[in-house]
Amino acid sequence: QVQLVESGGGSVQAGGSLRLSCAASGYTYPCMGWFRQAPGKEREGVAIICHVDDSTYYADSVKGRFSISQDNAKNTVYLQMNSLKPEDTAMYYCAAGGYGTAMRTYNYWGQGTQVTVSS
Repeated sequence: QVQLVESGGGSVQAGGSLRLSCAASGYTYPCMGWFRQAPGKEREGVAIICHVDDSTYYADSVKGRFSISQDNAKNTVYLQMNSLKPEDTAMYYCAAGGYGTAMRTYNYWGQGTQVTVSS
């Protein structure tokens, strides 16, 4: 069984930065990622990283602003979020054990951490 614990969310003004962390226990291969869901909207993929080859994927809306990385020794994935915009406001979820950007393949989910960006 995989357990995921997220941290690092909070409130920030537009243009600011936050770093989310997701500490995992258990087998999280092949990929881990961050997804988000804003009120009234569907959950969407934000950034994915795959353990085997460190390949990454970013949603178009966050390219150039967000960066996903992993520390295999700590079994932790990070999401560095810069130049935050009000439209980045959402609950952010860490997920593990999935295949690339296919959200339905991710079997393990964290409890979520709220990110709020004010204008």
